[in-house]
Amino acid sequence: MGRCKPSPSLSRLKEGLCSPRRLAGLAMGAGLFLLLVVGAILLRPADGELTAAQKRQFAVARVTDILADDAKPEPWSEGLRLGAQLLEVELLSGPYRGRILETPNYLSAYANVDCSVGTRVIVRLDYDDAGEPYIVSVPNYDRGIVLLGMVGVFALLLLLLGGKKGLMALLGLAYTLAGIWFLLIPAILRGLPSIPCGVAVCALTAVASLLMLTGCSRKTLCAALGCVCGVAAAGLFAWAVGKITPIGGFNMAEAEDLVLRAYDADLEIRGLLISGILIAALGAVMDVAMSISSACWELREVDPKISSGRLFRSGMNIGRDAMGTMANTLILAFAGASLNTLLLFQVYGYPLIQILNSDSMAVELIQSVAGSVGILLTVPLVALFSARIMRGSGDAEKKSGNLLKRRV
Repeated sequence: MGRCKPSPSLSRLKEGLCSPRRLAGLAMGAGLFLLLVVGAILLRPADGELTAAQKRQFAVARVTDILADDAKPEPWSEGLRLGAQLLEVELLSGPYRGRILETPNYLSAYANVDCSVGTRVIVRLDYDDAGEPYIVSVPNYDRGIVLLGMVGVFALLLLLLGGKKGLMALLGLAYTLAGIWFLLIPAILRGLPSIPCGVAVCALTAVASLLMLTGCSRKTLCAALGCVCGVAAAGLFAWAVGKITPIGGFNMAEAEDLVLRAYDADLEIRGLLISGILIAALGAVMDVAMSISSACWELREVDPKISSGRLFRSGMNIGRDAMGTMANTLILAFAGASLNTLLLFQVYGYPLIQILNSDSMAVELIQSVAGSVGILLTVPLVALFSARIMRGSGDAEKKSGNLLKRRV
């Protein structure tokens, strides 16, 4: 009897799993994950005295009864009920889970947690002289289940529509968020320069996300190089404008709270504006970089003999179509975030000269324009990298032909 030959499909699977490109991608992915873990451990906050916020204790609770309610809707509050309630709630989390407590709940136009029987809320606890818990306030609804459901729907749609690519996109998003939370923010709180830290974390998360999405290939290399250079260009542009204007982290809305925090920490506030711009521009720049790099790779696959010049021109033509929409998207995102400020300018009738020169408007303009500049510069950079790295065999034939002519 002859030996059973392995099936061709199994052989191809083994070759794919053991291919040098696949192994290189796995090695780089493991290295990037290890780098994130080591950085998170090294930058872990040192144990010290608890802050006022850390000393506060919160718990999830459910309203079991409304003991009193004198709140009523007011015309000026657009139908919101204003007044006070006396609630009976059952604690659903924490060391006192199952305990029934009473608490007043004050409803204003700006802190309005209007409760009914069954409403899930977040309560803040404190202790009396006998060590028994009581509720200080009802600051928020319990939105955890709804928010987790929203994220779950997003993840499910991404997996259903994107398949394996959708899963890799989710992993890349998780890596990016982890890099910001466990690397960038602790590094800034340790007093490290915020702009270099922002560039480093953006480069790390961009490379990791693109590797997870498209694997280890020349397409990924071109997109990663263009993305890092584009984000760095956005940061450099914003830094130069901030130096000329001048404007920096102290002009941000949260600067006062950060200054108070910086008294007992090595926090550098001046570069926070640029770091925020780098993070905000990363997604849009990555999108443009990957689109151009992927399109150039497909062109190279269709025509393996395509020259560097043709590939560069094709990348620029593709990028021009994406320039306007992506820059518009980024500017509108910043405009939407500052919509309340724009409304106040209109309500109070500020003159245009004051609007354009105010700190808040200057910060928003710098963020919008700097991010758009990063997108615009990403297009020629990725096209150039693609032309040099993905160039086809036509360039080699042309070069050998020129060499042959010289010899003749």
